[in-house]
Amino acid sequence: MTYKEVKIWIKVLVLILAVPFFNSCNGNDDVVLVGDWVELSDFDGIPRADAVGFAIGTKGYLGTGYDGDERHVDFWEYDVTRNTWTQKADFPGVARNAAIGFGTDSKGYIGTGFDGKNRLNDFYEYDPATNAWTKKADFAGSARYGAIAMTINNKGYVGTGYDGNFLKDVWEYDPAGDMWTQKASVGGSKRRDAACFVISGKGYVTTGIDNGEYQNDLWQYDPGTDAWTKKRAIANLSDEAYDDDYLTIKGTGKVGFAVNGKGYLATGGQTTGVEVWEYNPATDLWTEKTNFEGTIRSDAVGFTIGNRGYLTTGKSSSYYFDDIWAFDPDAEYKENEY
Repeated sequence: MTYKEVKIWIKVLVLILAVPFFNSCNGNDDVVLVGDWVELSDFDGIPRADAVGFAIGTKGYLGTGYDGDERHVDFWEYDVTRNTWTQKADFPGVARNAAIGFGTDSKGYIGTGFDGKNRLNDFYEYDPATNAWTKKADFAGSARYGAIAMTINNKGYVGTGYDGNFLKDVWEYDPAGDMWTQKASVGGSKRRDAACFVISGKGYVTTGIDNGEYQNDLWQYDPGTDAWTKKRAIANLSDEAYDDDYLTIKGTGKVGFAVNGKGYLATGGQTTGVEVWEYNPATDLWTEKTNFEGTIRSDAVGFTIGNRGYLTTGKSSSYYFDDIWAFDPDAEYKENEY
């Protein structure tokens, strides 16, 4: 059976298994969810999970990761306008998965991760104008994998993860001085494989796992005050229906991105792996959106370009994926749009 045939059969199985789950959870057949997923041109590289993905300007970038047999150093650029992938200069560090990556206005960065034996703390800068990598100052925290990374005001913020112990420390990277500075730690529990997004100059960290316990807290970071603020827990705390399904938000390996002032979490482990939720910072509440229309998965990567979020790669059991999907959170749902 070919890889494409495997993907089709997995999708069929997901639809069969998901019907009773969603009927029992939603309990309302008249609910119409908003948001539209469109499948785009498959990633040209080897299917993989635990890769790094980020945007620089109007281009998306994907590299590193693990395909079940090998870790990778290849690096690719996705052109949204042309819907094409172009291979770029290989990442110069050792092959790895579970690394961090983030993009600024003009450069991209990859560091930390796991090479199969060692946790890593090296750090590199990519310049798309020259298609060249430059070794930068090592990440100043402990060598780790499963951390989060986000960009606020053209600076990188890296934190949490696992170095043999679960972590909650946070470090700021200033590209201008090639300098790391320790910042206030994330509130709440230590964690790895968390999700994050940035809205209006503030960072948000949520989900993940700490010593076998899935986390349901949400923390907002203000770099201006170097302070974390606890937001409403992602739990069924009221007698009203709006938070009845909040338990499905918890998990690991979720994709986080922000579009038009709202945050999104998609796919990931612990539940069915297709749920999509929207966070509104004005109300501190979550709204369920149209489910991800690809195969269930965790450890995918995501990035934002314009008014869309993009989700690609990932894994489900022993299957690894190379499809890419664009999500318009405000569009009317259209079935089977390619």
